[in-house]
Amino acid sequence: MSNKATIELDGKKYEFPVVVGTENEVAIEIKSLRADTGGLITLDPGYKNTGSCKSAITFLNGEEGILRYRGYSIEELADKASFLEVAYLLIFGELPTQEQLDKLYKDIKKESHVDEEMKKILDGFPKSAHPMGVLSSLTSALIAFNPSAVNVESDEEMYNAIIKLLAKFPVLVAWTLRKKNGQPLDYGDSSLDYVDNILKMMFKSPHEEHYDIDPVVSSALNKLLILHADHEQNCSTSTVRIVGSSHAGLFASISAGISALWGPLHGGANQAVIEMLENIKEDGGDTKKYMGKAKDKEDPFRLMGFGHRVYKNFDPRAKIIKKSADQVLDQLGVEDPVLDIAKGLEKEALEDSYFVDRKLYPNVDFYSGIIYRALGIPTEMFTVMFALGRLPGWIAQWREMRLEKEPIGRPRQVYTGENLRDFKDISKR
Repeated sequence: MSNKATIELDGKKYEFPVVVGTENEVAIEIKSLRADTGGLITLDPGYKNTGSCKSAITFLNGEEGILRYRGYSIEELADKASFLEVAYLLIFGELPTQEQLDKLYKDIKKESHVDEEMKKILDGFPKSAHPMGVLSSLTSALIAFNPSAVNVESDEEMYNAIIKLLAKFPVLVAWTLRKKNGQPLDYGDSSLDYVDNILKMMFKSPHEEHYDIDPVVSSALNKLLILHADHEQNCSTSTVRIVGSSHAGLFASISAGISALWGPLHGGANQAVIEMLENIKEDGGDTKKYMGKAKDKEDPFRLMGFGHRVYKNFDPRAKIIKKSADQVLDQLGVEDPVLDIAKGLEKEALEDSYFVDRKLYPNVDFYSGIIYRALGIPTEMFTVMFALGRLPGWIAQWREMRLEKEPIGRPRQVYTGENLRDFKDISKR
């Protein structure tokens, strides 16, 4: 393969270097395009064909259904690793030794206290406030209690900022849920591991003296958080990087990522799945009717949770979490007509040639929505749970971007408005 690419315009040729990644991904580096050509830019709405950075964190091949963190397959990590191990891997580049993992969690425990003043901020939100808006605001508010900028040249300062966020974010997530449910706030139990402590902070009833961790539920949540931990340069991750490129702090950058994740085309997809299932239930629960509507190009109905804009074959995360979804439903013995409808849609889609031929399989959003509903998590909290899983990936991407000294993000545009016009006095308009 040539190490140069040529662009020809108006009889002139311009050469640009070709960059090849470790998985043989090929890119044309055009950072000098505008300067070399006297103003020429590329136009790529949605940046679907634009590489914004070089990154060593996550490899994703949508055509072949491959997802790897730092070279480790998502299948092996979900089967063998804890979420905290994966967080360490994403952020620091290698799987931790037992000593490193123990230190990480010990340091997290020390920083898990959230300033009592934060409760006053939480109290200011009405119970009807969307949890994602609450979480984004609380995360941004951490800046007020940690005002000093992070010196990225200092390993110690970087580490301390990362620890604070890993420690306090699960507390904010739990508080957001308990606020919505009208329950007193809880700091959890430092004797538990990271994921089990999250479960206790979220679900322990004020009337319970002890909270027993269900190993099936704990395993399912551990897998879900791992599966959502990073996903290359998606909308929210790109937001974290571009906000951080202005040298905004870690908390502010993550808060921006939460807001980007909120939308139904991104992290809100699993919420949209349950809302769709509830609408089907209210209309009588006829899954065959809605499968037919999904296949009708003239029908505006859209089957949420099937297919994926990146994975053109199958979503590898869905294969992993489907088993956990079945285990959770069996373990909890949940009787829910909405989940029955989900099972019906899944069965029909996996057997229907229309969906099979087009590879429109249930994706991770479909199964995560089922699990969260079975656990009793309100639908509006689903995206908050997604953010909890994505936190280490956002941190890793922010850290990489700052250490690589990437320039401030500044996309260009092609102007399509009016040409220069004379201003007319209001009496003559």
